[in-house]
Amino acid sequence: MAALSERLNTPISTAELQRRWAAVRAAMQAEKIDVLLMQNNNDHMGGYVRYFTDMPAVNGYPNTIVFPRDDDMTVVTQGPFDGVQEMPPDGDGVWRGVKRVLTTPSYSSAHYTRGYDPELAARALEPYAKGTIGLVGTYQMSFALVDEIKRRFASAAYVEASDLVDRIKVIKSAEEMELVRRTARMQDGAMQAAFAAVRPGMKDSDVSAVAAHYSMRNGSENGIYLCASSPLGKPARIGMRHAQDRVIQPGDQVALLVEDNGPGGMYTELGRTCVIGKAPQAMKDEFAFTLEARKVTLDMLKPGTPCKNVWEAFNAFMRQNGRPEEARLYCHGQGYDLVERPLVRKDEPMTIEKDMNIVVHPTYLHRGYHNWLCDNYLIGGNGPGDRLHQFPEKITEID
Repeated sequence: MAALSERLNTPISTAELQRRWAAVRAAMQAEKIDVLLMQNNNDHMGGYVRYFTDMPAVNGYPNTIVFPRDDDMTVVTQGPFDGVQEMPPDGDGVWRGVKRVLTTPSYSSAHYTRGYDPELAARALEPYAKGTIGLVGTYQMSFALVDEIKRRFASAAYVEASDLVDRIKVIKSAEEMELVRRTARMQDGAMQAAFAAVRPGMKDSDVSAVAAHYSMRNGSENGIYLCASSPLGKPARIGMRHAQDRVIQPGDQVALLVEDNGPGGMYTELGRTCVIGKAPQAMKDEFAFTLEARKVTLDMLKPGTPCKNVWEAFNAFMRQNGRPEEARLYCHGQGYDLVERPLVRKDEPMTIEKDMNIVVHPTYLHRGYHNWLCDNYLIGGNGPGDRLHQFPEKITEID
């Protein structure tokens, strides 16, 4: 295998990639699928492409992967018209397990280029014109890609193959778990740096920028940094950078979520609140209740537990104690995606399993405070292991 490029940020090992490919191909064999087709266009919830190639899709540019059961991959990506790069058997130090890279300058903002990527993907799918094609990540694949491929290969059989890949992807290997731990440690540092910098007169965006700067200096490539300050008694939900222009005042509460990937591309997320001054006892008491609410979930995150059961038990606890029930998502998997399965909700068919990376973040507005905390856990044989983040479980008071 060719030596990996020095330009790559914490590349996954080739042995780990080979483990993934072998596991997926074995599942394809069992389900009689000849080839997989996938496409992602971002590094926040575009984890399929990175899982197979260790190369992220970014900035809205589609990366399309054709993954045969019995051959190396073909990649379609951004580049010049008619670009063709034939890979040596041992790779080129960047692409591994890939026999050919095809390029085209397509842009989702220019509708007339919608057929460029599908045309190149069709070249790689030609040998499977009458076979079974598995579609992976169908919520992310463009209509243009699937429409063209299905018209081009009308005699092929098409199956939803996302579940096939998800069942493998959500169970973390030892190498992946170490990258998850590294991300959590990085986020501890980002949160510490941000809270150390908080001062009246700063904007919310200044606080999130400190966290982003720390993370980028310590191996992160992408992510989100949600922040919201508000007076005590007037809680606000954390928002994206476009909604972070408020100026922080003395006595404010400031909530910050650091949800970025770390070296190697794995995501975790850390959420805490600080107060510019002293936190009222009522706020501390409500934080203590939030810890109790989280424990209800942690006690149920055992291998084999249906996600629906966890969701219902958590909401029953919140309801019995006069707090708002969760109606969106407060606990879920993470990996190469900000939000990875399983979703701990009533609609998730997957169960909790050993070696999943699960984040738990009960979050609600109540009695004038934004109440929450957010940490990751790796699931062991009997349930969650120790909390991966080491940032203190408390409301930080800024003197």
